[in-house]
Amino acid sequence: MPARVYVAQISKQQELRKLVAYDPYLDNALKEEDLSKIRDDEMANIIFARQDCVIKEGAALNLEREKVYLYISATDEFLEKADKKLKAQIEGIERADQEIEQKIIATINEEQSKAESGFGFIFG
Repeated sequence: MPARVYVAQISKQQELRKLVAYDPYLDNALKEEDLSKIRDDEMANIIFARQDCVIKEGAALNLEREKVYLYISATDEFLEKADKKLKAQIEGIERADQEIEQKIIATINEEQSKAESGFGFIFG
């Protein structure tokens, strides 16, 4: 599946984590009429929690310490819509330049591969 990486100031990390973790369909505080409005709202149906998303601080990636990076692996259609939602809701977020994006994608793919290998070893 295609992947993208976005970068924002570290001060936006909590806001970004909240956006990425939220699924309105699992929010018990919403009433049925709220959910029916959400079903008709294209932007509300861009739910990051249902995609492969990873947030990493720049320091953990040996990159700029004052930055936070968001990795998203999803369909092209989702990524195009997600780009609009991210830029509308997280001030200053932008897509990482290609070199950094490729480095982060490779790092996360390697981490996921190691995790899968570990589970395979445990459950053999």
